[in-house]
Amino acid sequence: MVSNSLFSMKPLFWIVVSVLLLGAWVARRPTTGRLTAPTMPNVLFILTDDQGWGDLSLHGNPFVETPNIDRLARSGAQFDRFFVSPLCAPTRASLLTGRYHLRTGTVSVTQGWERMRSDELTLAEVFRQNGYATGCFGKWHNGEDAPEDPNGQGFDEFLGFCAGHWNNYFDTELQHNDRMEPTKGFITDVLTDAALRFIEKNKSRPFFCYVPFNAPHSPHQVPDRYFNKYKAKGLDNEQASIYGMVENLDDNVGRLLTKLDQLGLAKNTVVVFATDNGPNGHRFNGDMKGIKGSVDEGGVRVPLFVRWPGSIHPQTRIGPNAAHIDLLPTLVDLCGLRFTPTHPLDGRSLTALLLGRTDTLPDRMLFTHVAGMGPNGLPAEPGGVRTAQYRLVKQKGQTQLYDMLSDPSQATDLATREPQQVQTLQAAYNQWFGEVSRTISPSRPALVAARRVLLQAPEAHFSGKVRYKQGNGWANDWLINWQSPADSVWWDVVVERPGAYQITLQYTAPDAARGTVLTVTTDKKTLRQTLQRSFDPPLKPSPDRIPRKEVYEKAWAWLPLGTIQLPKGPQRILLRATSVPKGQVAEVKALLLTAPGQSAP
Repeated sequence: MVSNSLFSMKPLFWIVVSVLLLGAWVARRPTTGRLTAPTMPNVLFILTDDQGWGDLSLHGNPFVETPNIDRLARSGAQFDRFFVSPLCAPTRASLLTGRYHLRTGTVSVTQGWERMRSDELTLAEVFRQNGYATGCFGKWHNGEDAPEDPNGQGFDEFLGFCAGHWNNYFDTELQHNDRMEPTKGFITDVLTDAALRFIEKNKSRPFFCYVPFNAPHSPHQVPDRYFNKYKAKGLDNEQASIYGMVENLDDNVGRLLTKLDQLGLAKNTVVVFATDNGPNGHRFNGDMKGIKGSVDEGGVRVPLFVRWPGSIHPQTRIGPNAAHIDLLPTLVDLCGLRFTPTHPLDGRSLTALLLGRTDTLPDRMLFTHVAGMGPNGLPAEPGGVRTAQYRLVKQKGQTQLYDMLSDPSQATDLATREPQQVQTLQAAYNQWFGEVSRTISPSRPALVAARRVLLQAPEAHFSGKVRYKQGNGWANDWLINWQSPADSVWWDVVVERPGAYQITLQYTAPDAARGTVLTVTTDKKTLRQTLQRSFDPPLKPSPDRIPRKEVYEKAWAWLPLGTIQLPKGPQRILLRATSVPKGQVAEVKALLLTAPGQSAP
């Protein structure tokens, strides 16, 4: 029996009881919309470089062994048709922003065209705005100087390199936030070690850990035990090194997954695995046409696996077409983040597919651009269109059409048989290309927005007999054949942080170059310096398994040229040699600008 005294209590008592009961009910009811802080999932996003769809034992490769990645795929969702760009930097810009890469300013892979505009809102910035710790461990390839570098684009911690590739994978120097640091061991192991430390450090708060490994991109360097294993299978040196790098990647993916298990974080961590383009060579790729650099299926179709135990069912297969532009809206939706886009998105959320709420999506056109610049100084137009049924391919001066449902290997060109379909897709591509490329200008000046800026040779312009050492001006390349006063080297820059900068030349020069008089000129001042020290070291020994296409590594010297005032706005920094007594000047790696208080070399 309930005591009458209970009912005689003051109304305030019942108000308090009602509020407590309501609060308990709310706390126990299923949540919708944004997740509360204790349940916000971590995200581990693993991206590999130049690993094709076929570089997994899961996909039928008869040589490579990838048990950890295979296990990751089977324990979550596997996308049957996931598309990226044909080359590294464009794919990364789209993954990070949810936008087609041309909108972000990223056009190609070098000479400044790999840079992503700093006003783009990246995944890292969105996660950090929502209270996440953010870390990037690997290859960035979307801008080397602040504010376009990883720290400037939302990452609390960065270890890796910002260029398109690295010269040496063993005991190398890597960038840790704003300084270079020596490392010990094979680069994929080193990057994994850093990611593991980041996860351990942030185990008690939500984190976004982005691990863009640089393997199996060339140069072809890999520890002996992996290389020897695949040589024993009868493979040549190139494939043995690539598959060795892939198996080493797999071992390191296993280390990351094991750390999540050990810390009790696996169930509350979304793990994403993808690669950035098709294979960097002709090898097993599921009978698809095309490799890296091509807009055929084999150049842009890559693996995408997403695991979230308890939320994404194991062995989930995603059939509809998806693309790199979809990952930002998907992760934002999946994690329940607060999000206000600063620019319109091109991608769509795939959360309903991942959580089993649907197995279909409305068909759409996915567009692909062949990264590069045309002769008019604007983005080259060739590219492609993919629908659920068709692939339109525009490259090498030809337009082709394939029915991907009946002809997944692209054996039969239907362009002459189905002109109306070609016309429809071609018109859609032209409209898309005109829209996404309208903000791209013929020049891409470097930014002087930090207190220390390294203007590297691939971003330079030059005249006379000067040329690139390797020939294409890829990352780490330098300028050679500077021989006379008729030759010149210059950098076009936009100064966003005006002030005085010390100018230092990174160079090598033979003994014959001693006595050369160098000048550096802006529109305000000319500095003169005599080259008095020769420095002409040999190339460093390299553990490559096959000869590389990129430049090799060597040591460099530094020559202070003086201090110059740089006003705000566009500037040209011009290097010339006014006196060349013996017909030799220098090979140029970079020009370093340092503000007062910053250490010069």
